[in-house]
Amino acid sequence: MGVTFASLQALGPAAAVDVARRAEELGYRSFWTAEVTGPEAFSTLGAVSVAAPSLSLGTGVLALQLRTPPLLAMAAATLQALAPDRDVMVGVGISSPVVAGRWHGAGYRDRPLAQVREFITLLRQCLSGESVSFEGEFYRVSRFRLGVRLGERRPRIVLGALNAGMLRLAGELADGVLLNYLPASHVPWSVEQVRKGGDATIYCYVHAGVCERSDGIELARRDLFSYATVDSYARNFERAGYADAVKAVRERHAAGDREGAVAAVSDEMVDGIDVMGDAGHVADTVRAYVDAGVEVPIVFPLPWGPDRMAVVDETLRAAVSRLPG
Repeated sequence: MGVTFASLQALGPAAAVDVARRAEELGYRSFWTAEVTGPEAFSTLGAVSVAAPSLSLGTGVLALQLRTPPLLAMAAATLQALAPDRDVMVGVGISSPVVAGRWHGAGYRDRPLAQVREFITLLRQCLSGESVSFEGEFYRVSRFRLGVRLGERRPRIVLGALNAGMLRLAGELADGVLLNYLPASHVPWSVEQVRKGGDATIYCYVHAGVCERSDGIELARRDLFSYATVDSYARNFERAGYADAVKAVRERHAAGDREGAVAAVSDEMVDGIDVMGDAGHVADTVRAYVDAGVEVPIVFPLPWGPDRMAVVDETLRAAVSRLPG
């Protein structure tokens, strides 16, 4: 069982330490964080490694355009060397034109599957500690050798994936795959695609909050609207059973009607992906993802309510309450 700070970054970096300590007290095994425009991932995880030393550490996910594979290997190896007895999961993904291109100016290339294949292949070679020379379409490296000495435990590579090709690639090349923004009912299809490529561990963000629906419903609609306008997420939502809602969202957004596009996110879509309710409902939701094939559920707390940290605490307690171990 893990917890991610991805949904809580607006609370500030210090809150990451508070959440990690609370998760450790409750028996969670790992702490994850994303990286968009808020806290930088490895600084955050370094602080967490000191504050909650029993937790494994993961990025979920980093836009791979923002670091070269050698630099990411250096960052992951540094963290692993500082936390030699814990797992370090290096979660990467192809991100989106908005994040990688518009916000960070890194560019968003065509042929994402080919770029991800090269990136993961080179990243694994860089983590080996051997001299690496690589000549590819996207990356070129000459005689790189990682200068951080590691023991037997090495960072694990996790790929954030949504659609069939990327899921199969994760199974083939990565140690794990991180599923996100999907209902529990869509997990079996996703796992089936991963298994066509290999035996990567199935991680999954479970979006849930012990909160009043009235406090979160409009926030949930805005959250899902922002992803439904991204092509890769839209295809994933359609395959998961929300094609009508996605079509309405995108039509109204294309027409310049943002308010109407947000309102077009259906109740069914909200209830399937951004789950709100009492403690029992949240516990049942986590169990449903596990029963559907998720090997490592990672709670994505929805901090929706007048006291956001109280909602997070109640969500963490509820989510772990009915799982063995």
